[in-house]
Order: sequence, then C-alpha cells, then structure tokens
Amino acid sequence: MEKKIVLITGASSGIGEGCARKFAMNGYRLILNGRNVEKLTALKRELEAAYRADVCLLPFDVRNRRAAETALGSLPEEWRAIDILINNAGLVIGVDKEHEGSLDEWDVVIDTNVKALLAMTRLVVPGMVERGRGHVINMGSIAGDYAYPGGSVYCATKAAVKALSDGLRIDLVDTPVRVTNIKPGLVETNFSVVRFRGDKSAADSVYRGIRPLTGEDIAEVVYFAAAVPEHIQVAEVLVMPANQATGTIVSRK
Repeated sequence: MEKKIVLITGASSGIGEGCARKFAMNGYRLILNGRNVEKLTALKRELEAAYRADVCLLPFDVRNRRAAETALGSLPEEWRAIDILINNAGLVIGVDKEHEGSLDEWDVVIDTNVKALLAMTRLVVPGMVERGRGHVINMGSIAGDYAYPGGSVYCATKAAVKALSDGLRIDLVDTPVRVTNIKPGLVETNFSVVRFRGDKSAADSVYRGIRPLTGEDIAEVVYFAAAVPEHIQVAEVLVMPANQATGTIVSRK
C-alpha cells in the first residue's frame, strides 16, 4: 500500500513537532514546513534515524503567499499528492487590551492564523478534490469558543478558524475530502513564551498548578482524527486538561 503524505505547517516546535513524530512513527511520508531551518533539519534527522521516515523539508514563512506558492510548486512529482494538510502554524503576541494593542503585532497574528491557513487550503485542497481523497486538519483553539481578557484578537482568529473549517466542510460535502477542527485548551509549548514576548517566567505562570497538555497529547488527537476509516469525519474536537472546564475556568493546586 502506498504511504500517505502529510504536510504540517509550523512543524519545528510544539504541536506541529508532536504531529511530525506521531505520523512518522506510523509510517507516513512527511512534508515539514516552518521558518527555523535548523530546527526542521534536526527534526528530519531525528525522524529518519528513529523511524526511517521519508521526510521532505519545505521551509518558508506561511504569511508569505508567494513563498508558499513557490515552495509547493517546487515539490518533486512524488511529493505532490498530499493526503493530509495540517494547518498548525499559529501564534499570539501580547496580552494587551483591544483598545491598547499593537496594530502591527495584530497583523502578524491575523496573517498567520487566518490568511496563511486560507492560502495553504487554497493551494492544496484543489489537488485533493481532483484525486478524490484528502483531509484538512485545522488547529483551532478553545479561544475560538470563549473570549478572555487580553486575548480578543487571538480569540477572533480562532473563531475564524472554526468558521473557515465549517465553511470548507460545507463546500466539500459532495467530495470525499474530510475537514477537522481541533480545539485545544491549555497546552504547554513555546506558544506562551511568544505571547509574553520572550518572558519565560510569565509564560510558566500560565500553567502553574495544573498539568497542561503537551504537543504530543494534541498529536494523539490529530492522528486519531486522521486514522479513522475514511467514511468517518471527525468534524471538531475540543480537548482540555482534566482540570480545565472552559477557556477561563481552571482548578489549580
């Protein structure tokens, strides 16, 4: 049986890195995207050594649409039939109030979380439709369901991911292509370090007193959604630590 190809954006750390390991250990061929070439190269070597994985690196900034078009267009023929697109790249910068935040930082967040996801979907999904198989897995967030202080723009982008996932599922209803929106709660990755502009102690405080999820935990959920029989479509998964109830209600010890 021919091995499936999975393209993961933001694969150099966190949830994307966890997904790369999970799919590699299960025999998938991997196209890994990210901006940090050094980290991507190290991950490629690790996966090749540990799982004999077949890995293709596609380093570019997902915010750069022309770079995305060029990179995907440069794929060798044997890598072009992408079976699974994991739109994982995403970030948030700052905890500013909506009337006090940086418009430039918000541009980065919106361009990454919404416009880049749309561009990757537009570039990859037509091939899936043409081949009559495929799966788009979008990394949403509990933040798309529950707005919280200092996060309105990020929450808005993840609400957009839900709407775009639902809309794509509707648009593809007459095809075999599946669409899944994964919505994690508290996950301890480099995400919060970026949010707090490099302040590690502030980032650590987000997870104090609770056992958060990890990138590997979310990868388990992503892989489950991808691996169920093809007549099953896992449309949406909200996944949180055991002591988290909503975006803002958490029991800390």
